[in-house]
Amino acid sequence: MNLELISRRAGGHATPLLFVHGAWHGAWCWDVHFLDFFARNGYDAHALSLRGHGESGGRERLRWTRIRDYVDDVASVARQLGTRPVVIGHSMGGFIVQKYLADYAAPAAVLLASVPPQGVMRTTFRLAARRPVAFAKANLTLSMYPLVATPELAREAFFSRNLDEATVHLYWSKLQDESYRGFLDMLALDLPKPAQVKTPLLVLGGAADSIFFPWQIEATGRAYNTRAECLPGIAHDMMLEPRWQDAADRILAWLGPTLNSPRS
Repeated sequence: MNLELISRRAGGHATPLLFVHGAWHGAWCWDVHFLDFFARNGYDAHALSLRGHGESGGRERLRWTRIRDYVDDVASVARQLGTRPVVIGHSMGGFIVQKYLADYAAPAAVLLASVPPQGVMRTTFRLAARRPVAFAKANLTLSMYPLVATPELAREAFFSRNLDEATVHLYWSKLQDESYRGFLDMLALDLPKPAQVKTPLLVLGGAADSIFFPWQIEATGRAYNTRAECLPGIAHDMMLEPRWQDAADRILAWLGPTLNSPRS
């Protein structure tokens, strides 16, 4: 499987970072701000496009791609890096990271606005009530794209009102369809088992997130025996928001002491 990988090499810290995007996105979402930021701060930073996303292969099989297939993609890229990376996952990518950590070792991991270990059932009910027509289309066509089919839907899901219309339209133009089977896995069919994960975790969310509310982010932290943090003024796409650097700074501050601890 050919997987797109966007990299920024710094040669400072020994441990690389591997960023895993969420549903409808690709490696591009990390390339706007995060990869350069962490490279400037000494970390080799890599972002993959999961199969069926971005420039990776597998688009023709996307509808029935499983979460475990995405986990295999992360594991494959992590092996290529030579040194076990810190894995940083956003939204669905955070769910994938949780599944990855049950089977693979990592020095540390970060969950950004992540799907909770309990899955997306509650969020799905909210979405169905808020956008019944788009939700019905998604289920009738077995395609997740109707949920993000307009810039208005993209802003509602991912961005705060502080992000200008031109930028919202630009990011929306890069969105794509997502696996329907992956949605079912996150709904109930293949949920993580937090008790299997011993990796040090940073759990971050945005206080303005309309997909995963702060109480859900906090519940994710409790499931992994850590205290989650919700950053003010940030919506779901934390790496693309106007205040993206608040999230990046918090990750950077956490990485140093975490990677230098005896446990890591």
